[in-house]
Amino acid sequence: MPLFVKIEKGIVDKPTFDQYVPDHVAYVKDLISKGYSARSGYWGDYGGGMLLFEAASLEEAQTIVENDPLVKNGCVSYELHEWRIVVE
Repeated sequence: MPLFVKIEKGIVDKPTFDQYVPDHVAYVKDLISKGYSARSGYWGDYGGGMLLFEAASLEEAQTIVENDPLVKNGCVSYELHEWRIVVE
């Protein structure tokens, strides 16, 4: 399956953001259990994060991102890209 990356930047205050982090973590764990090979993390020096995952198509990837609690609750702005690996 193709790989996709959601690169995000927080757009709300930290207390608001932090209240949706547990839901985001649960969402990513659910993606993993469904075979999307998802990984999520944040930049140590940038103030944002990234979600890397597999999806069958750009349309499916967009649906996955739109259902992320951080997106649904207006906590982040994001870019979605297909990542094509050149060297493994």
